[in-house]
Amino acid sequence: MKKGIHPNYRPVVFQDAAANFSFLTRSCVETDDTIKWADGQEYPLYKLEISSASHPFFTGKMKLVDTTGRVQKFQDKYKNSRYAAKAEVVGKGGATPPPDAAAPAQPPKAEAEKKGGGKK
Repeated sequence: MKKGIHPNYRPVVFQDAAANFSFLTRSCVETDDTIKWADGQEYPLYKLEISSASHPFFTGKMKLVDTTGRVQKFQDKYKNSRYAAKAEVVGKGGATPPPDAAAPAQPPKAEAEKKGGGKK
């Protein structure tokens, strides 16, 4: 192997500050910070913004953050458009059939009695 062309592959502690979670692994990452690990040795420290301990996919805690009101801005922008008017008509039952058409046909009461289906 040539000298001086390979990165320094060493044990490094990665720390997720949001979840107060740290793990020790090997890496080539460059860092100036150090931390004393549970085994008593001092290792380079790399601080993470997010890890599996704080990411919603891994934790199962999904958050809907709408700090700038983007949803409201979108609704206000398109409330007067022709698409919004079309959605209101469909939402008010414009696309559903009348209730009489959906009901099954029943024989008149007189015919049911002639066939012996009525009460005596």
